[in-house]
Amino acid sequence: SFTMNMYLFVYDLMQFCGHSWIFTNMIIRFMTFGKDSLADTFHSIGHVMRLCQLLSVLEILHILIGIDKSRLLPRFLQITERIIVLFVVINSQEEVQGKYVVCVLFFLWNLLDVVRYTYNMLARMGIYYLPLTWLNFSLCIPLYPLSVLAKGFAICVSLPYFESFGTYSIKLPFPFTFSIYFPYVLKMYLLVLFAGMCFIIRNLFSERMAHLGAGNIKNK
Repeated sequence: SFTMNMYLFVYDLMQFCGHSWIFTNMIIRFMTFGKDSLADTFHSIGHVMRLCQLLSVLEILHILIGIDKSRLLPRFLQITERIIVLFVVINSQEEVQGKYVVCVLFFLWNLLDVVRYTYNMLARMGIYYLPLTWLNFSLCIPLYPLSVLAKGFAICVSLPYFESFGTYSIKLPFPFTFSIYFPYVLKMYLLVLFAGMCFIIRNLFSERMAHLGAGNIKNK
């Protein structure tokens, strides 16, 4: 309906503005301060980044109620990957926040999202600009695996701090003899992360073929 389409357009616009601000801020800070800006990335843009990622959870709801025709599982995996790495790994360990990998991760996320939300906004209005369509369904194929590698590296960097501080590790008191050692949980999640990457990459190729295959590109 027109109302739902307008709601999705406003949502995409909000995400575009947020990610564009982050992306522009990162570039300006790097051009101004050079390498010194990399270690301060999380503290300078972390609040907006967390807000944008929390808003992205709505995309799962959009698919569930049928106003977005995207596939649920790939989108769910992509969103939960970011939520876990951002809120559980980076946000909880101040020592990790100053690592260069955080800047690399944020750069990749925002580059992908600026393109994706620009494409989505135009698509809501029935506008399909060929170079943007190609970029939207092609750029994610090399950049998504790079972002997964950055996520994996961020998790590996965080492990010593989770081991030292015992963050999220739980040991139940007597009479229970059960405990959760969180670094083990993260190590198991690494396997899930890379297994999910294979599934999502396959889905990205499928989407690219569906939109960019012969006779499938819309020009309006």
